[in-house]
Amino acid sequence: MLWGMKMQYRRQHIIWLLAGLLLALTATAQEQSVRPGINRHFENPDWQQWVNAFERPGREVFDRRHAIVAASEVHPGMDVADIGAGTGLFTRLFARAVEPEGTVYAIDISRNFIDNILRTCREQGLTNVQGIVNSQAGVGLPANSIDLAFITDTYHHFEQPQQMLTSIHQALRSAGRVIIIDFRRDPRISSNWVMGHVRGNQAQVIQEVQAAGFRFTGDKPLMTTNYFLEFVKSSEQGISVQ
Repeated sequence: MLWGMKMQYRRQHIIWLLAGLLLALTATAQEQSVRPGINRHFENPDWQQWVNAFERPGREVFDRRHAIVAASEVHPGMDVADIGAGTGLFTRLFARAVEPEGTVYAIDISRNFIDNILRTCREQGLTNVQGIVNSQAGVGLPANSIDLAFITDTYHHFEQPQQMLTSIHQALRSAGRVIIIDFRRDPRISSNWVMGHVRGNQAQVIQEVQAAGFRFTGDKPLMTTNYFLEFVKSSEQGISVQ
């Protein structure tokens, strides 16, 4: 009887050890970057250099910025997260669209970007913008705090996309939306730079976002070299993100 109890305890102990090892391996896998080094240029970015690069005629998302905002269907009172806000081009446009009651969260891994976004917003009289310096593991927002997560030319910079998507899922309110604008990765139309720089094509992005608990609702044909994907929060899938 005693021997049987000892063996049962040992088996249970081994099961606990194996379960702990599996969790540790899973966490390690989640922390690994899918594109190491892709964000090195944003560790200490030159603000004006990136303004010149991002906010210039000829860049499709800049030329179509007003059509993009209209297609995003933002309205006064909404709370919007501009994830990978960069120089704040869309942060400022959304801030005007959701004021006075709505809030826009400018989220970026670069403190220099966030500091300058807040500065330019103050200069333009925009008082409904908050800045968040985030990590690759999450957006840094409380649960159920936003109506729209907007991600433009940034998804391919997510080094830990599933953890980031889980964080976005938690931050969205019920039936909240995600808009992802990114480069079409198609050898028939894409530049060599896009083919080498962008991790996955449109189909892969849709698959990854759906796996994180979102329902794909469509691709709006606004642009040529970029796609405009829209998703809605549809389940409570995903792991907890601290």
